[in-house]
Amino acid sequence: MAPSVPALRRLLFCFAGGGNGGPSALEPATKKKNLVFMGSPQVSASVLGALLDASTATNSSFQVAAIVTQPPSTRDRGRKLMPSAVAQYALDWGFPRDLILTPDRTGDENFLANFRALNPELCVTAAYGNILPNKFLEIPPYGTVNIHPSLLPLYRGAAPVQRALQDGVKETGVSLAFTVRALDAGPIIACERVEVDDCIKAPDLLTLLFDLGSKILIHELPSIFDGSAKLKAKAQDDSKATLALKLTSDESWLSFDEEAKILHNKVRAFAGWPGTRARIQVIDGNGNPNTLEIKIITTRVSGAYERQGEADEITFVGSAMVIPCAGQSALEVLELQLSGKKVMTARDLRNGLQGQKLRRLI
Repeated sequence: MAPSVPALRRLLFCFAGGGNGGPSALEPATKKKNLVFMGSPQVSASVLGALLDASTATNSSFQVAAIVTQPPSTRDRGRKLMPSAVAQYALDWGFPRDLILTPDRTGDENFLANFRALNPELCVTAAYGNILPNKFLEIPPYGTVNIHPSLLPLYRGAAPVQRALQDGVKETGVSLAFTVRALDAGPIIACERVEVDDCIKAPDLLTLLFDLGSKILIHELPSIFDGSAKLKAKAQDDSKATLALKLTSDESWLSFDEEAKILHNKVRAFAGWPGTRARIQVIDGNGNPNTLEIKIITTRVSGAYERQGEADEITFVGSAMVIPCAGQSALEVLELQLSGKKVMTARDLRNGLQGQKLRRLI
Protein backbone atom coordinates (compact mmCIF):
# COMPACT_ATOMS: atom_id res chain seq x y z
CA MET A 1 0.00 0.00 0.00
CA ALA A 2 1.31 3.48 -0.84
CA PRO A 3 2.44 5.57 2.16
CA SER A 4 0.45 8.64 3.16
CA VAL A 5 1.39 12.10 1.92
CA PRO A 6 2.63 13.24 5.37
CA ALA A 7 4.78 10.12 5.61
CA LEU A 8 6.33 10.82 2.23
CA ARG A 9 7.00 14.44 3.17
CA ARG A 10 8.60 13.35 6.45
CA LEU A 11 10.89 10.91 4.62
CA LEU A 12 11.88 13.47 2.04
CA PHE A 13 12.55 15.92 4.87
CA CYS A 14 15.02 13.40 6.28
CA PHE A 15 16.58 13.00 2.83
CA ALA A 16 17.02 16.77 2.48
CA GLY A 17 18.88 17.08 5.75
CA GLY A 18 17.24 20.26 7.05
CA GLY A 19 13.99 22.10 7.56
CA ASN A 20 14.84 25.79 7.88
CA GLY A 21 14.36 26.67 4.23
CA GLY A 22 18.04 26.30 3.33
CA PRO A 23 20.76 23.63 3.22
CA SER A 24 22.11 22.13 6.39
CA ALA A 25 25.77 22.26 7.33
CA LEU A 26 26.18 18.75 5.94
CA GLU A 27 24.29 19.44 2.70
CA PRO A 28 25.85 20.80 -0.48
CA ALA A 29 24.86 24.34 -1.43
CA THR A 30 23.06 23.14 -4.58
CA LYS A 31 19.98 21.09 -3.79
CA LYS A 32 19.93 17.72 -5.50
CA LYS A 33 17.11 17.14 -7.95
CA ASN A 34 14.53 14.48 -7.15
CA LEU A 35 14.58 11.57 -9.60
CA VAL A 36 11.99 8.79 -9.46
CA PHE A 37 12.85 5.42 -11.00
CA MET A 38 10.20 3.11 -12.44
CA GLY A 39 10.97 -0.50 -13.34
CA SER A 40 10.02 -4.04 -12.43
CA PRO A 41 11.93 -7.08 -13.87
CA GLN A 42 15.51 -8.14 -13.23
CA VAL A 43 16.86 -6.32 -16.29
CA SER A 44 15.62 -3.05 -14.78
CA ALA A 45 17.66 -3.62 -11.64
CA SER A 46 20.91 -2.85 -13.48
CA VAL A 47 19.53 0.58 -14.41
CA LEU A 48 18.44 1.22 -10.83
CA GLY A 49 21.86 0.13 -9.61
CA ALA A 50 23.60 2.58 -11.95
CA LEU A 51 21.34 5.41 -10.75
CA LEU A 52 21.83 4.61 -7.07
CA ASP A 53 25.60 4.44 -7.51
CA ALA A 54 25.69 7.71 -9.46
CA SER A 55 23.43 9.44 -6.94
CA THR A 56 25.88 8.75 -4.10
CA ALA A 57 28.82 10.36 -5.90
CA THR A 58 30.04 13.56 -4.25
CA ASN A 59 29.34 15.61 -7.37
CA SER A 60 25.95 14.08 -8.11
CA SER A 61 23.21 16.52 -9.12
CA PHE A 62 20.33 14.19 -8.22
CA GLN A 63 19.00 11.80 -5.63
CA VAL A 64 16.70 8.82 -6.12
CA ALA A 65 13.65 10.12 -4.27
CA ALA A 66 11.45 7.06 -4.79
CA ILE A 67 11.07 3.83 -6.75
CA VAL A 68 7.83 2.79 -8.45
CA THR A 69 7.44 -0.86 -9.37
CA GLN A 70 4.80 -3.54 -9.92
CA PRO A 71 2.97 -4.88 -6.86
CA PRO A 72 4.18 -8.13 -5.26
CA SER A 73 3.11 -11.26 -7.11
CA THR A 74 2.74 -14.91 -6.21
CA ARG A 75 5.57 -17.30 -7.00
CA ASP A 76 6.49 -20.88 -6.18
CA ARG A 77 3.07 -22.10 -7.40
CA GLY A 78 1.22 -19.37 -5.55
CA ARG A 79 2.52 -20.11 -2.08
CA LYS A 80 4.55 -16.92 -1.63
CA LEU A 81 3.86 -13.26 -2.31
CA MET A 82 7.16 -11.86 -3.56
CA PRO A 83 8.31 -8.32 -4.43
CA SER A 84 9.36 -7.46 -7.96
CA ALA A 85 13.03 -7.91 -8.84
CA VAL A 86 13.52 -4.14 -8.70
CA ALA A 87 11.87 -3.87 -5.28
CA GLN A 88 14.04 -6.69 -3.94
CA TYR A 89 17.18 -5.07 -5.36
CA ALA A 90 16.25 -1.76 -3.72
CA LEU A 91 15.62 -3.41 -0.36
CA ASP A 92 18.91 -5.30 -0.53
CA TRP A 93 20.67 -2.02 -1.35
CA GLY A 94 19.16 -0.43 1.74
CA PHE A 95 16.66 1.87 0.05
CA PRO A 96 13.86 3.02 2.40
CA ARG A 97 10.96 0.58 2.19
CA ASP A 98 8.40 3.41 2.51
CA LEU A 99 9.74 5.00 -0.68
CA ILE A 100 9.19 1.87 -2.79
CA LEU A 101 5.74 2.45 -4.27
CA THR A 102 3.67 -0.37 -5.81
CA PRO A 103 0.47 1.07 -7.25
CA ASP A 104 -1.95 -1.11 -9.17
CA ARG A 105 -2.54 1.83 -11.53
CA THR A 106 -0.42 4.94 -12.00
CA GLY A 107 -3.58 6.88 -12.83
CA ASP A 108 -5.07 6.27 -9.38
CA GLU A 109 -5.74 9.61 -7.65
CA ASN A 110 -4.39 8.45 -4.28
CA PHE A 111 -1.13 7.38 -5.90
CA LEU A 112 -0.89 10.61 -7.89
CA ALA A 113 -1.32 12.65 -4.70
CA ASN A 114 1.50 10.72 -3.03
CA PHE A 115 3.59 11.03 -6.17
CA ARG A 116 3.18 14.82 -6.25
CA ALA A 117 4.20 14.99 -2.60
CA LEU A 118 7.59 13.58 -3.59
CA ASN A 119 8.22 16.70 -5.69
CA PRO A 120 9.55 14.54 -8.55
CA GLU A 121 11.58 16.52 -11.05
CA LEU A 122 12.46 13.68 -13.46
CA CYS A 123 11.15 10.15 -13.94
CA VAL A 124 13.17 7.35 -15.50
CA THR A 125 11.42 4.21 -16.73
CA ALA A 126 12.97 0.89 -17.71
CA ALA A 127 10.57 -2.00 -18.38
CA TYR A 128 8.10 -0.70 -15.79
CA GLY A 129 5.22 -2.66 -17.27
CA ASN A 130 2.35 -0.16 -17.52
CA ILE A 131 1.46 2.69 -19.88
CA LEU A 132 1.63 6.03 -18.07
CA PRO A 133 -1.38 8.38 -18.32
CA ASN A 134 -1.12 12.07 -19.21
CA LYS A 135 -1.95 13.21 -15.68
CA PHE A 136 1.14 11.34 -14.51
CA LEU A 137 3.40 12.56 -17.32
CA GLU A 138 2.47 16.18 -16.60
CA ILE A 139 3.88 16.12 -13.06
CA PRO A 140 7.73 16.01 -13.35
CA PRO A 141 8.99 19.32 -14.83
CA TYR A 142 11.94 17.67 -16.62
CA GLY A 143 9.63 15.01 -18.03
CA THR A 144 9.90 11.23 -18.12
CA VAL A 145 12.58 9.40 -20.09
CA ASN A 146 12.53 5.73 -21.02
CA ILE A 147 15.22 3.18 -21.84
CA HIS A 148 13.83 1.11 -24.69
CA PRO A 149 15.81 -1.92 -26.00
CA SER A 150 15.46 -1.26 -29.73
CA LEU A 151 16.47 1.29 -32.33
CA LEU A 152 13.30 3.34 -32.26
CA PRO A 153 11.00 3.69 -34.12
CA LEU A 154 11.61 -0.02 -34.80
CA TYR A 155 10.01 -2.50 -32.42
CA ARG A 156 7.85 -0.23 -30.33
CA GLY A 157 5.91 -2.14 -27.71
CA ALA A 158 6.14 -4.85 -25.07
CA ALA A 159 8.63 -7.34 -26.59
CA PRO A 160 11.19 -5.49 -28.73
CA VAL A 161 14.13 -7.82 -28.11
CA GLN A 162 12.11 -11.00 -28.53
CA ARG A 163 10.49 -9.89 -31.77
CA ALA A 164 13.80 -8.64 -33.17
CA LEU A 165 15.41 -12.02 -32.52
CA GLN A 166 12.40 -13.80 -33.96
CA ASP A 167 12.86 -11.74 -37.13
CA GLY A 168 16.54 -12.76 -37.25
CA VAL A 169 17.93 -9.20 -37.20
CA LYS A 170 21.68 -8.75 -37.47
CA GLU A 171 21.63 -5.41 -35.66
CA THR A 172 19.57 -3.85 -32.89
CA GLY A 173 20.26 -1.34 -30.16
CA VAL A 174 18.93 0.70 -27.27
CA SER A 175 17.26 4.10 -27.27
CA LEU A 176 16.83 6.77 -24.59
CA ALA A 177 13.71 8.75 -25.39
CA PHE A 178 11.26 11.14 -23.78
CA THR A 179 7.96 9.49 -22.89
CA VAL A 180 4.78 10.73 -24.52
CA ARG A 181 1.25 9.34 -24.38
CA ALA A 182 1.67 7.41 -27.64
CA LEU A 183 3.49 4.09 -27.24
CA ASP A 184 7.30 4.49 -27.38
CA ALA A 185 6.86 7.42 -29.77
CA GLY A 186 8.70 10.23 -27.96
CA PRO A 187 11.73 12.19 -29.23
CA ILE A 188 15.00 10.25 -29.06
CA ILE A 189 17.76 11.74 -26.89
CA ALA A 190 20.42 9.15 -27.74
CA CYS A 191 20.78 5.61 -29.07
CA GLU A 192 23.49 3.05 -29.64
CA ARG A 193 23.68 0.16 -32.10
CA VAL A 194 24.65 -3.42 -31.26
CA GLU A 195 25.48 -6.31 -33.57
CA VAL A 196 23.41 -9.42 -32.88
CA ASP A 197 25.14 -12.78 -32.65
CA ASP A 198 23.36 -15.72 -34.33
CA CYS A 199 23.26 -17.66 -31.06
CA ILE A 200 22.42 -15.03 -28.42
CA LYS A 201 19.13 -15.56 -26.58
CA ALA A 202 16.61 -12.96 -25.47
CA PRO A 203 17.51 -12.87 -21.74
CA ASP A 204 21.20 -12.29 -22.52
CA LEU A 205 20.48 -9.64 -25.15
CA LEU A 206 18.05 -7.88 -22.81
CA THR A 207 20.71 -7.74 -20.11
CA LEU A 208 23.29 -6.39 -22.54
CA LEU A 209 20.97 -3.69 -23.88
CA PHE A 210 19.75 -2.46 -20.49
CA ASP A 211 23.33 -2.36 -19.19
CA LEU A 212 24.24 -0.24 -22.19
CA GLY A 213 21.11 1.85 -21.75
CA SER A 214 22.01 2.64 -18.14
CA LYS A 215 25.39 4.00 -19.29
CA ILE A 216 23.69 6.18 -21.90
CA LEU A 217 21.24 7.44 -19.27
CA ILE A 218 23.96 8.42 -16.78
CA HIS A 219 25.86 10.19 -19.57
CA GLU A 220 22.77 12.12 -20.69
CA LEU A 221 21.37 13.12 -17.28
CA PRO A 222 23.24 16.46 -17.21
CA SER A 223 21.75 17.43 -20.57
CA ILE A 224 18.28 16.41 -19.38
CA PHE A 225 18.60 18.56 -16.27
CA ASP A 226 20.01 21.62 -18.11
CA GLY A 227 17.34 21.39 -20.81
CA SER A 228 19.66 20.80 -23.76
CA ALA A 229 18.38 17.23 -24.20
CA LYS A 230 14.97 18.53 -25.27
CA LEU A 231 16.62 20.77 -27.83
CA LYS A 232 18.74 18.02 -29.38
CA ALA A 233 16.19 15.19 -29.15
CA LYS A 234 15.05 13.99 -32.56
CA ALA A 235 11.44 13.26 -33.42
CA GLN A 236 10.74 9.72 -34.59
CA ASP A 237 9.65 8.94 -38.12
CA ASP A 238 6.31 7.28 -37.46
CA SER A 239 6.17 5.97 -41.03
CA LYS A 240 9.06 3.62 -40.17
CA ALA A 241 7.59 2.36 -36.90
CA THR A 242 7.09 -1.34 -36.29
CA LEU A 243 5.20 -2.95 -33.42
CA ALA A 244 6.61 -5.60 -31.07
CA LEU A 245 3.56 -7.36 -29.72
CA LYS A 246 3.57 -9.05 -26.33
CA LEU A 247 4.46 -12.76 -26.42
CA THR A 248 1.79 -15.34 -25.67
CA SER A 249 2.14 -18.92 -24.49
CA ASP A 250 0.16 -20.12 -27.51
CA GLU A 251 3.05 -19.01 -29.74
CA SER A 252 5.53 -21.32 -28.05
CA TRP A 253 4.83 -24.39 -30.21
CA LEU A 254 7.29 -25.25 -32.98
CA SER A 255 6.14 -26.69 -36.30
CA PHE A 256 8.75 -28.55 -38.28
CA ASP A 257 7.10 -27.70 -41.58
CA GLU A 258 8.94 -24.35 -41.27
CA GLU A 259 12.59 -23.83 -42.16
CA ALA A 260 15.21 -24.50 -39.49
CA LYS A 261 16.40 -20.88 -39.43
CA ILE A 262 12.92 -19.63 -38.52
CA LEU A 263 12.66 -22.19 -35.71
CA HIS A 264 16.15 -21.44 -34.40
CA ASN A 265 15.34 -17.73 -34.22
CA LYS A 266 12.13 -18.50 -32.37
CA VAL A 267 13.97 -20.64 -29.82
CA ARG A 268 16.36 -17.73 -29.15
CA ALA A 269 13.55 -15.17 -29.01
CA PHE A 270 11.29 -17.15 -26.67
CA ALA A 271 14.04 -18.29 -24.29
CA GLY A 272 13.11 -17.59 -20.69
CA TRP A 273 9.37 -17.11 -21.23
CA PRO A 274 7.32 -18.68 -22.72
CA GLY A 275 9.99 -21.04 -24.08
CA THR A 276 9.50 -23.22 -27.13
CA ARG A 277 7.79 -26.60 -27.17
CA ALA A 278 7.41 -29.44 -29.65
CA ARG A 279 5.89 -32.88 -29.86
CA ILE A 280 7.82 -35.84 -31.22
CA GLN A 281 7.13 -39.56 -31.38
CA VAL A 282 9.11 -42.27 -29.62
CA ILE A 283 8.96 -45.59 -31.52
CA ASP A 284 9.58 -48.61 -29.32
CA GLY A 285 11.12 -51.91 -30.41
CA ASN A 286 7.75 -53.23 -31.55
CA GLY A 287 7.05 -50.19 -33.73
CA ASN A 288 4.51 -48.68 -31.34
CA PRO A 289 4.52 -44.85 -31.24
CA ASN A 290 4.21 -42.74 -28.09
CA THR A 291 4.00 -38.92 -28.16
CA LEU A 292 6.61 -37.05 -26.15
CA GLU A 293 6.35 -33.34 -25.40
CA ILE A 294 9.69 -31.56 -25.06
CA LYS A 295 10.81 -28.03 -24.30
CA ILE A 296 13.59 -27.00 -26.66
CA ILE A 297 16.28 -24.94 -24.94
CA THR A 298 19.29 -24.49 -27.25
CA THR A 299 19.55 -25.03 -30.99
CA ARG A 300 21.56 -24.25 -34.10
CA VAL A 301 20.91 -24.58 -37.81
CA SER A 302 22.57 -27.59 -39.43
CA GLY A 303 25.29 -26.41 -41.80
CA ALA A 304 25.28 -29.31 -44.23
CA TYR A 305 22.30 -31.57 -43.82
CA GLU A 306 21.78 -34.78 -45.74
CA ARG A 307 18.54 -36.53 -44.88
CA GLN A 308 19.03 -40.08 -43.63
CA GLY A 309 16.34 -42.74 -43.36
CA GLU A 310 12.65 -41.82 -43.53
CA ALA A 311 11.54 -38.23 -44.18
CA ASP A 312 10.30 -37.73 -40.59
CA GLU A 313 13.07 -39.61 -38.79
CA ILE A 314 15.02 -37.74 -36.10
CA THR A 315 18.68 -38.67 -35.92
CA PHE A 316 21.62 -37.96 -33.64
CA VAL A 317 24.88 -36.54 -34.95
CA GLY A 318 27.62 -35.87 -32.43
CA SER A 319 26.13 -33.80 -29.59
CA ALA A 320 23.00 -32.82 -31.50
CA MET A 321 19.54 -34.22 -32.10
CA VAL A 322 18.84 -33.44 -35.77
CA ILE A 323 15.23 -32.75 -36.76
CA PRO A 324 14.39 -32.46 -40.47
CA CYS A 325 12.56 -29.24 -41.37
CA ALA A 326 11.17 -27.55 -44.47
CA GLY A 327 13.30 -26.72 -47.51
CA GLN A 328 15.84 -29.50 -46.96
CA SER A 329 16.97 -27.75 -43.75
CA ALA A 330 17.50 -29.28 -40.32
CA LEU A 331 17.38 -28.02 -36.75
CA GLU A 332 20.06 -29.27 -34.39
CA VAL A 333 18.78 -29.45 -30.81
CA LEU A 334 21.62 -29.26 -28.28
CA GLU A 335 19.66 -28.89 -25.03
CA LEU A 336 16.08 -29.82 -24.15
CA GLN A 337 13.84 -30.50 -21.21
CA LEU A 338 11.28 -33.24 -20.59
CA SER A 339 8.19 -32.51 -18.49
CA GLY A 340 9.07 -32.49 -14.81
CA LYS A 341 12.78 -33.01 -15.50
CA LYS A 342 15.89 -30.85 -15.50
CA VAL A 343 17.46 -29.49 -18.68
CA MET A 344 19.48 -32.21 -20.42
CA THR A 345 21.75 -32.47 -23.42
CA ALA A 346 20.72 -34.23 -26.62
CA ARG A 347 23.37 -36.83 -25.85
CA ASP A 348 21.67 -37.56 -22.51
CA LEU A 349 18.36 -38.08 -24.28
CA ARG A 350 19.95 -40.43 -26.78
CA ASN A 351 21.44 -42.52 -24.00
CA GLY A 352 18.06 -42.74 -22.29
CA LEU A 353 16.25 -43.97 -25.39
CA GLN A 354 18.02 -47.33 -25.24
CA GLY A 355 17.70 -47.96 -28.95
CA GLN A 356 14.20 -46.54 -29.47
CA LYS A 357 13.77 -44.29 -32.50
CA LEU A 358 12.37 -40.79 -32.76
CA ARG A 359 10.11 -39.28 -35.39
CA ARG A 360 9.05 -35.67 -35.85
CA LEU A 361 5.43 -34.55 -35.70
CA ILE A 362 4.24 -31.56 -37.75
